[in-house]
Amino acid sequence: MEIPIHILNESPSIADQYLFEIRDIGLQKDRLRFRKNMERLGTLMAYELSKRLNYAPQTAHTPLGTCEIPLVKDEVVLITVLRAGLPFYQGFTEVFDHQDSGFIGAYRAKHEGPDVHIELNYAAAPKLDGKTVLIIDPMLATGKSIVRTLEVLKPYGEATHYHIASVIGAPEGIDYLKRNLPANSSVWIWAVDSHLNEKAYIIPGLGDAGDLSYGEKE
Repeated sequence: MEIPIHILNESPSIADQYLFEIRDIGLQKDRLRFRKNMERLGTLMAYELSKRLNYAPQTAHTPLGTCEIPLVKDEVVLITVLRAGLPFYQGFTEVFDHQDSGFIGAYRAKHEGPDVHIELNYAAAPKLDGKTVLIIDPMLATGKSIVRTLEVLKPYGEATHYHIASVIGAPEGIDYLKRNLPANSSVWIWAVDSHLNEKAYIIPGLGDAGDLSYGEKE
């Protein structure tokens, strides 16, 4: 069975304004605005994703009586990929404000030719057994960093479900995830672009999300 792919900009919404602003070469020069828009997109995606979680009724005691309200019963863990994922992740924490978090350090290693090699040199996460894990990484290019992240997380336990959350992706990355993610996975993404170029960057994409948030790296 093919894993579900949720492409959120298939229906127009206010999120398109934020997508426009993070892509526009003039507007994205404002780092504060860029980070805030990434955060907004994280908050909105977290809300949409929350509709697919499991709920159980809880009794609320008001000053005038009681009422039953469904609350999330899943144990959710947020995992983000440093450093580009931080603003997007911050939006998820606005919605999932009581949940545990984990962090992965990943980068593209220097390489020759078309193949992209992903190095992961840092991981910190809670136990994941029986939990619902959200992997938060804004740019889904080749998909290799997501698959490597899941490999690195194996010693922390087996989640009941993995939700992959991204802002912009390429068809090549989507296809790679379809072939390599475990069956208990879903992909959430705001927009799927045209293709990857010869350097495996998303076209038209937006550039380097980490650099736009925090400045260029050497």
